[in-house]
Amino acid sequence: MTAAHHTSSSAAPLKGVRVLTLALNLPGPAAVMRLQAMGAKCTKLEPLAPSGMSTSDPMGIYKPAAYEVMHKGLKVMHADLKSERGQAALHKQLAHTDVLITSFRPSALIKLGLAWKELHKRYPALCLVSIVGAPRERAEEAGHDLTYQADSGLVNGLEMPPSLYADMGGSLFATEAVLQALLLRQRPGRTFGKGVFHEVALSEASAYLALPRTWGLTVPSGDVGGAHAGYKIYPCKNGRVAVAALEPHFAARLCDAAGLGKDAAKQMHKRSTHEGIATFFALQTRAQLDKLASSKDIPLHTLPR
Repeated sequence: MTAAHHTSSSAAPLKGVRVLTLALNLPGPAAVMRLQAMGAKCTKLEPLAPSGMSTSDPMGIYKPAAYEVMHKGLKVMHADLKSERGQAALHKQLAHTDVLITSFRPSALIKLGLAWKELHKRYPALCLVSIVGAPRERAEEAGHDLTYQADSGLVNGLEMPPSLYADMGGSLFATEAVLQALLLRQRPGRTFGKGVFHEVALSEASAYLALPRTWGLTVPSGDVGGAHAGYKIYPCKNGRVAVAALEPHFAARLCDAAGLGKDAAKQMHKRSTHEGIATFFALQTRAQLDKLASSKDIPLHTLPR
């Protein structure tokens, strides 16, 4: 079982909720993967697949393994939404759908007859979660995970980011939006029984994930950016060690293990403390450090070179 599916089999808070998704690539499918794990009955309507291929989703073409994980157990249908037949297939599904998830620009939704005003009039109880790149008036702008991360200050130098943070953050925002919409729809008052519209912007998801950096926590001068000697990555004898001894009691245990004396734990920003811990780690193997972490209750994780 993957982390994404780590949900108790008896916990199905969305059982009975019907989700239809038109969203391709990563954010939408990743969100649907989580909604399925919560018990929602999910169906995906993809464009017609190219000749000789089983899917038209870009993820299914350039990374089939990832596509397979996100679509496990998902009912996938194909239709050309620009045709009468495709529209008929779409509206047949919408007639008994609670939440529709899309990942098109607003102009594309209008062309497909899926603008919120039109949808809401035809299906008053239907909720719509629209995943876009940037919010509101910027929703027509071209962009992708990398550009949104760059705009959020998460791109350093010429190195590529280690993960698709905007896309994956956006998938969580989309999941949250589905839950919000369903809660609002059943809340007594003006929204009771009525569909709700939510726009999810990947740029805003990226900006949210970047908040610790925006606050100065993860910059080089920040405590979790390298300034604190107990929260850092060091080389060890046969690899690397990521140590997270940030709290005073963890820092004290680390300094004691390194033989730095009692006062060092109160001076975790001093150069001498950084150097002392670095010297200690350089002499230890990964196996020795793993044993130390367990015996002394120090938060660290060893890595290969």
